[in-house]
Amino acid sequence: MFDLKGKSILITGGTGSLGKALTKHILSKYPEIKRLIIFSRDEQKQFQMAQEFPNEKYPQLRYFIGDVRDKDRLVRAFQNVNYVIHAAAMKHVHIAEYNPDECIKTNIGGAENIVEACFKTNIERVVALSTDKACAPINLYGATKLTSDKLFVAANNIKGENPIRFSVVRYGNVMGSNGSVIPFFIKKKKQEGKLPITDPGMTRFNISLEGGVEMVMHALENAWGGELFVPKIPSYKIMDVAEAIGPECEKPIVGIRPGEKVHEEMITPSDSFYTYDLGKYYTILPATHQWSLDDFIKTFNAKKVPQGFSYNSGKNNEWETVESLRSLIKTHVDSTFEV
Repeated sequence: MFDLKGKSILITGGTGSLGKALTKHILSKYPEIKRLIIFSRDEQKQFQMAQEFPNEKYPQLRYFIGDVRDKDRLVRAFQNVNYVIHAAAMKHVHIAEYNPDECIKTNIGGAENIVEACFKTNIERVVALSTDKACAPINLYGATKLTSDKLFVAANNIKGENPIRFSVVRYGNVMGSNGSVIPFFIKKKKQEGKLPITDPGMTRFNISLEGGVEMVMHALENAWGGELFVPKIPSYKIMDVAEAIGPECEKPIVGIRPGEKVHEEMITPSDSFYTYDLGKYYTILPATHQWSLDDFIKTFNAKKVPQGFSYNSGKNNEWETVESLRSLIKTHVDSTFEV
């Protein structure tokens, strides 16, 4: 098991759904960690999180108010930190479309600031969170996250003798996360008895918070530098989600919102030239890397995917059903959920 004894970890955007799940996992699995720092800009969310993780029970936990747009604050926060997990971002597609400059400042400028702050401190490893929307993006949010991914991957080439490793994890919709479709549908069912459908043919990849946490920890432990990890996860159909939550509800078609896709991708045919199958995950390797590809393949028993391979939520080999979605909702989203 990855040894974090005496180590310090900082999570940007640590008050979000995944940040809280990571916090719970790290504190329970690695009680001898030296410090776990939650870095975010919302004081109210930090106050609420501190009630959930009280200091008397978790003395390793620290809270830093700060914004990834502020490089000086990042440099100060990164002092004596070993590992950084970068989860902070503007994430809502339609809000980014309406406020593009703000999204660029946070998602691209923030990534640049984190890379530079890492080089000014003694950070050893960085895992940055991506999104399926960064793959062949058609919206601004996806484009900013693709740029962010490229910045973190390329940072491995400019580090010189610095031993730091930067890697990226990319996955689909996190089940039950703030603002995602399942809690939205549950709320709409209770309030209106209607579930608005953007497009009846829409599909999405699906991963649990636990699966997202496991993937981040895998990258933190195993990345050599420059990899973009993609999980093998099932897809769901939006109509199956609606049927699982509210079979009796009206389901009016409201149309796709600005910047949305009907299906999401995580690996394009163009990526297939650099993509390897690691078993539980795929990894898109950087075109330029500072380590031996042969050694990498041997260490992880990595297998090259066929040329032209793609990973698309609408053409997936694994699917959630109405029944499996109901079980997952009860397990991961709302323990009181009943149809």
